[in-house]
Amino acid sequence: MSQMPQQAAPAKCPSCAEPLESGDLFCGACGYDLSAVPADPQDHPTLTMGASGVAWPPPEPDNSGPPSAPHLPTDLPGTDSGGKPLPGSPPHGSPVSPASGVRFDRPPEPDDDYALQAPDPRVAASATETAETAGAAGTAENAESAETTELPKVCVACRAGRVDGDGYCENCGHAQPRERDHMEQETGPVAAVSDRGLRHHRNEDAFTVGRTALPDGTPAVLAVVCDGVSSATRPDEASLAASRAAIEALLAALPQGTHPQAAMHEAIVVASQAVNALAEEPPAAREHSPHQNAPACTIVASIVTAGLLVVGWVGDSRAYWVPVDRGAPPARLTEDDSWAAQMVAAGLMSEAEAYADERAHAITGWLGADAYELEPHTASFKPDRPGVVVVCTDGLWNYAESAEEMSEVVPADAALRPLHAARVLVGHALDGGGHDNVTVALLPFPAPPQGAGSA
Repeated sequence: MSQMPQQAAPAKCPSCAEPLESGDLFCGACGYDLSAVPADPQDHPTLTMGASGVAWPPPEPDNSGPPSAPHLPTDLPGTDSGGKPLPGSPPHGSPVSPASGVRFDRPPEPDDDYALQAPDPRVAASATETAETAGAAGTAENAESAETTELPKVCVACRAGRVDGDGYCENCGHAQPRERDHMEQETGPVAAVSDRGLRHHRNEDAFTVGRTALPDGTPAVLAVVCDGVSSATRPDEASLAASRAAIEALLAALPQGTHPQAAMHEAIVVASQAVNALAEEPPAAREHSPHQNAPACTIVASIVTAGLLVVGWVGDSRAYWVPVDRGAPPARLTEDDSWAAQMVAAGLMSEAEAYADERAHAITGWLGADAYELEPHTASFKPDRPGVVVVCTDGLWNYAESAEEMSEVVPADAALRPLHAARVLVGHALDGGGHDNVTVALLPFPAPPQGAGSA
């Protein structure tokens, strides 16, 4: 597009930049004495390549000898707009290069490297040793200082960068392990292990374990395992809220004499209410994220007493019975709320055909505000022999689906060493591919008396 030609700009006052008329001796705006204007500095402005009639500066002489020392920014004196030296300017050094018209007004840079973004690990190690020495000295003041001084977290990958509040290294960007990536807990004779797996970016499973006593003093051990629904919003929060609410309800009801199966039903209802509460967001939050669905999760739980075994569930997390005597048959104690289970129950497909379908793991029951209708499932059993109850998410049973397969991978001493057995089962899932989060809890039957734990 054509443009209108622009006239050359008139001369301007060096003090206030007001345009001047030809022949003015003083600025009409600020009264600046134009006769005192210093001569233009002899610099070499940037020139347009290919302009006609331009007197190019002469080429640099060809010095075949050793190169001279390079000019540094600190070699050039700084001046203000009137040509006076700036306060604190260094003395004149080497002359300005004929090929440069740049003026350096910046103060000299310190002769040192820039500070590294990541801390020197040797410094962190030294600080740690100092804290340990202070604690060992026995001086109360030093010991208190060593305990209250919190050193910055150092990246597990590069061993140098600080870890920011979001859990990423400021130096190499590596995501740090989260607290829920791998969790283990052992409470007396019951134990549980949860792992993020090898494919998921976070652990959306959660568990709680505990033990209490019935009014007659009979011991009871408890385990709750929840699996967050990945297609829902904040599934990790849903599973954590449900597991905590359920165990609290069980620990409150059982000592008061509530029948374990009734207590299990009520605990699932309370867990559902805890997950529903997560969907109660302010209207402003809904406006910013209108397409988010409600948090959701599955649940499976078990209560084991001296002569009774109770399970409760909603969704596709499962409970298995594995007898100590492996000659006796194992059993699956739960039925999935899933598309595959519905097809098998209706006689439309065999179990092998249904679980081979891509829709097999589509659940038809869950905890959450958008669930169709809450239908807690509970069942009670009275085994005639000792064994162990395996409570797990599909991250485990995908690699040991039938009761017979689960029995084969459960260690023979699982009732005596439940934490070790839980670690073995999680390792089995990881070795199989670890495509999902993996969580398992083990409860020995019958529940041992109070004070007994794993060997």
